[in-house]
Amino acid sequence: MKTVDDSLFTPDRTALLGSRCTDCGAYTFPRQGGCPRCTGSSMEDVPLAREGTLWAWTIQGFRPKPPYDGDADSYGVGYVELPGQLIVESRLTEADPEKLRIGMPVELVLVPYRDDVHTFAFAAVRDA
Repeated sequence: MKTVDDSLFTPDRTALLGSRCTDCGAYTFPRQGGCPRCTGSSMEDVPLAREGTLWAWTIQGFRPKPPYDGDADSYGVGYVELPGQLIVESRLTEADPEKLRIGMPVELVLVPYRDDVHTFAFAAVRDA
């Protein structure tokens, strides 16, 4: 399966790939060569948590700009808190505001981007 950018994912594509500063412990996504907290350069690659909680969200009431495909007139966007790591901005698989709530558990999924290329999004944890 192709992704929009393989550097965003672990090699097996089961998690997002971030970086962590070995000096101060700060996490970043996407990966960075320098630490935004302490300005150090001791960064290591780390897989990020696959599950988190929806920290904030909104529904965009218009079609996504190219290069996204699809005919959806609206889509969800949110900030997902990955426990003990950081908050990631992401598309959501849900666009119905009645089905979204701050604090709900979500998990990483791969979704179609265009043709046979996939990107990441977060979906509600089914058994929550």
